[in-house]
Amino acid sequence: MADRIKIVLDEKEIPREWYNIQADMPTPMKPPLHPGTLEPIKAKDLEAIFPMNLIEQEVSRERWIKIPEPVMEKLALWRPSPLYRAVNFEKALGTKCKIYYKNEGVSPAGSHKPNSAIPQAYYNKIAGVKRLTTETGAGQWGCALSMATQMFGLDLKVYMVRISFDQKPFRKIMMETWGAKCVPSPSSDTEVGRTILKEFPDTPGSLGIAISEAIEDAISSKNTKYSLGSVLNFVCLHQTVIGLEAQKQMKIAGDYPDIVIGCVGGGSNFAGIAFPYVCDKIHGKKLRIIGVEPTACPTMTKGPFVYDYGDTSKKTPLLPMHSLGHAFIPAPLHAGGLRYHGLAPLVSQLLQDKLMEATAVSQVECYKYGVLWARTEGFIPAPETTHAIAVAAEEAIKAKEEGKAKNILLCWSGHGLMDLAGYEKYFSGKLTNYHMPDDEIKKSLTNRLIIV
Repeated sequence: MADRIKIVLDEKEIPREWYNIQADMPTPMKPPLHPGTLEPIKAKDLEAIFPMNLIEQEVSRERWIKIPEPVMEKLALWRPSPLYRAVNFEKALGTKCKIYYKNEGVSPAGSHKPNSAIPQAYYNKIAGVKRLTTETGAGQWGCALSMATQMFGLDLKVYMVRISFDQKPFRKIMMETWGAKCVPSPSSDTEVGRTILKEFPDTPGSLGIAISEAIEDAISSKNTKYSLGSVLNFVCLHQTVIGLEAQKQMKIAGDYPDIVIGCVGGGSNFAGIAFPYVCDKIHGKKLRIIGVEPTACPTMTKGPFVYDYGDTSKKTPLLPMHSLGHAFIPAPLHAGGLRYHGLAPLVSQLLQDKLMEATAVSQVECYKYGVLWARTEGFIPAPETTHAIAVAAEEAIKAKEEGKAKNILLCWSGHGLMDLAGYEKYFSGKLTNYHMPDDEIKKSLTNRLIIV
């Protein structure tokens, strides 16, 4: 048997439409609430932040939404992405399970994030927008949007969570290479940033703070809109090219997954691989779908299902989601981008409906399997991706103990070539595990609005 089985689709096999899970969900998602009135928000209320063409996708219940040709042309730079079978990783685990992975690290930015960055840049461009603002955690989204805005002739400013800005300097350089401006968040460039720095000068920052800064910038600047890399419905929509391609490739392989796995921060890459398979599950297919998060940010496994703000300064609508509270400040660990306080409302509702499972993994365990993956499969995974790999390994080992052979599919959401400092700390024994205490979660959830 070959060391690795690779399944490649022809360019004409790129999906021509995005799949909208809202058309098939047994329980419709609850509406976002206006931060002032607490009434269901109207589309026009979002126009200060997003162009109307993206707002229409956010609220759409159409099952299939056509991908514009200019977006198709850009996606074709690397799509369809390859599907591999991790034969050597399977051997190292001593399992009879087949472990398949959809390699989203082949994009120019090195992750799945351009799947939404490119359409967002396109829709803003045709809406007459000249400049975008955004936040980024580990830097994957900031890099992807920097590339996409350059492709469509837009300016971009990125507010990067300070701890990641310090830990991952090459991400900043990548963004600047593509023409974006990147600053650490909280920054002195916004009112919310200055306020937080005055009170907490040594804060490591958070995605909630970075979002507040990016939105303030967008609202107060001319011809500017805000762009978000996860959580929102239209972001999850754009990412479904991953799962739609994987379905075709698994069919070519002659297999269907018993288990589908994706790491979860806000929920974008998980939605991409999972939503087409959730549709299968809704319509009678038997499979397990598992979302994996770090124990340091247990949004799915410990965060209640609530209405909460998407940012620290309460500028966003309140979203129905599993949340650790908009004031959440994550521990400064190497969990990469999986450090957002909230979970995509669509993913949250699927979790409520038990159409998926959630689990949390510690970072040392993740790096252990990330290293094993690199030494067997060759590709060095991003810290985020190692979470999915760790659970795939655990499920394969469990199946071996039960004398079973299962087909496991995971989303290999990005490479780790910009994250080698984390591997260095792992090898030197400086990485530690962190399980967010319940009392910290309770404190972080002050002033939340619980869904009744």
